Amino acid sequence: MPADDSQRPEPEAFPDARWGKGTRAHEERIFLEGPRSRGEELRRALRIFTECLRGFRTLHFVGPCVTVFGSARFGPDHRHYELARRMGTELARMGFTVMTGGGPGIMEAANRGAREGGGRSVGCNIQLPHEEKPNAYLDTFLEFRYFFIRKLMLVKYSYAFVAFPGGFGTMNEIFETAVLIQTGKIRSFPLVLMGREHWEPLLDFLRGKLLAEGTIDAADVDRLVVTDSVEEAIECIREGVVDRPGLLRPRPTTHPSPSGRGTG
Repeated sequence: MPADDSQRPEPEAFPDARWGKGTRAHEERIFLEGPRSRGEELRRALRIFTECLRGFRTLHFVGPCVTVFGSARFGPDHRHYELARRMGTELARMGFTVMTGGGPGIMEAANRGAREGGGRSVGCNIQLPHEEKPNAYLDTFLEFRYFFIRKLMLVKYSYAFVAFPGGFGTMNEIFETAVLIQTGKIRSFPLVLMGREHWEPLLDFLRGKLLAEGTIDAADVDRLVVTDSVEEAIECIREGVVDRPGLLRPRPTTHPSPSGRGTG
């Protein structure tokens, strides 16, 4: 007779599996539960405005950013961690500030690489539970109550996205960005997917199902650059951002690698 599911032991979670899955702020949950009194809705609108303003003021001076997404579950011995670390270093050498969610795994690797490349690192996330700490390679770390404000900041101050293998959060950022590009809300915005083995099945699905059914255009898929090469990714960003007239050009870093960790 099959064992009762309630009696089965819970699988052991990866140490960083909970990063970003919880928050000490319940504002967004309450906000999404439906309408409240007009006074409460007005107070929440003011809090949202204040949170946006805080993000604008902090990130206005960090310089042109490239945001790196990916799983929190990859440790320093994982091949994707090392690849993201190299990516962070090369982006910093181009003069970009590297922005991530500020957590472990791929986020830590990209921030670490930026630090080693003499560049700046920024982390943006929702307000974390007290037991969760951002990684040690950040110059600025911002916490937001609302996911949608966080995503606004990641897009507004970034000139390209680089996505490593990850979960629902990474997929959400990829497709939300793809929609903004598709609808012309953002232009000249490279979207690079690192890891052919991981992402090629997704592109096969997009071509075999969505494109075949006519729900997207071929150009929508062609905008997604899939590669295993840091050099190819950097060249894509260089052509899409740095070498296009009319866009803010990053200044290559010349200062030595900073030591210690800053605060936001």
